[in-house]
Amino acid sequence: MTEDEPLDEISMIEARLEQLAEVAERCRKIILVSKVAIACGIALLIVMMLGLFGPNQVAAIGSVTLVLGGIVSLGSNVSTLQQTSADISAAELLRSDLIDRINPKLVGESA
Repeated sequence: MTEDEPLDEISMIEARLEQLAEVAERCRKIILVSKVAIACGIALLIVMMLGLFGPNQVAAIGSVTLVLGGIVSLGSNVSTLQQTSADISAAELLRSDLIDRINPKLVGESA
């Protein structure tokens, strides 16, 4: 095995880690939006139940839709984030193993 093969593989793993980091960040943003949607839907339901908004069927359907849509989106993205985190850990472990196989020398270390 030449020294370039592990370096190429490490480069591919680094690119994959960048992609996974982007996916994880997108999931975190969607999770936040989902939580906000759930909170808004619940707040709208409470306002309607207290009679401050008046009886409005469209608002009731909208608030239930916000809550249910938020729950579905939250659950989906939490599981995607967990899987992505596991993939990141596995890729980092593989990268670390490949780096160890190369046996790099520290700067200032005698050969």
